[in-house]
Amino acid sequence: MARLGGIATRAEALLGVGVVSTIPVAGGEICTTTRVRLTDGRSAVMKTRPNAPAGFFPTEAEGLAWLAEPSGSPVPPVLAVDEECIIVGWVEPGRPTSDSAETLGRTLAGIHSSGAGCFGASHDGFIGLAPLPNKTCPDWPEFYASRRVMPYVKAAVDRGALTSDEARVIETLMRSIHGFAGTDEPPARIHGDLWSGNIVWGADGTAYLIDPAAHGGHRETDLAMLTLFGTPHVQRIIDSYDEASPLAEGWQSRVPLHQLHPLLVHAVLFGGGYGARAAAAARSVLDGTSDRT
Repeated sequence: MARLGGIATRAEALLGVGVVSTIPVAGGEICTTTRVRLTDGRSAVMKTRPNAPAGFFPTEAEGLAWLAEPSGSPVPPVLAVDEECIIVGWVEPGRPTSDSAETLGRTLAGIHSSGAGCFGASHDGFIGLAPLPNKTCPDWPEFYASRRVMPYVKAAVDRGALTSDEARVIETLMRSIHGFAGTDEPPARIHGDLWSGNIVWGADGTAYLIDPAAHGGHRETDLAMLTLFGTPHVQRIIDSYDEASPLAEGWQSRVPLHQLHPLLVHAVLFGGGYGARAAAAARSVLDGTSDRT
């Protein structure tokens, strides 16, 4: 109760509005998540984490605002942020439907096509609590190899989550990544961590994007992430995306390439079999056996 009282006091100070009630929300692994009912009739979500890495919540707020810039982007509004918390508008949860998935595919295509000024971002970020190097690169293959994959190969080996043989397979792919990356595309405005847990299916029929690791990247990265851990109606999302913004030839064969980074992040954070899965994904690209949607 004392913790919830502290959350109410902090929310009132940041928002300048009274708090009627605070209700814990299940599902947060990294942060404490609380629904806050306000005296002006609104509800909000407050995420808190004592001793969060410097810039953790402000970077999340920047990412949400950046994704929201294109018209019609389904992102909850940022109401307040500081170094220990972020407050965003509450989304009344609903159920995923084929119609909402179709709309998500189209709107995701619109977000991507709104573009980014570079591959990377103006400063480093986070994927979960893990660091996300964002120093810009002139092309996506170099950016992906040097900023996404290789730092995590090293970290996974150091942690014992990736064997030296598995690391060599991934390193071989990264040395020849230009031959597997497909045709050049301009930087897309991507979410960067678009697994199913970062989609809130709203009662209003809209699928809202939350918790981004936003940066200028490759649009296929978001789509590959959607297929990695299972997303409701994922094929409808991809089909409607492809209708709105046709994907480049051979995109299915590149899905494991784009899944390498999140698999390596999971290997570093959680261990288990994620390192072996990352090596298998790299091997399938090298062998030309990948054809997954």
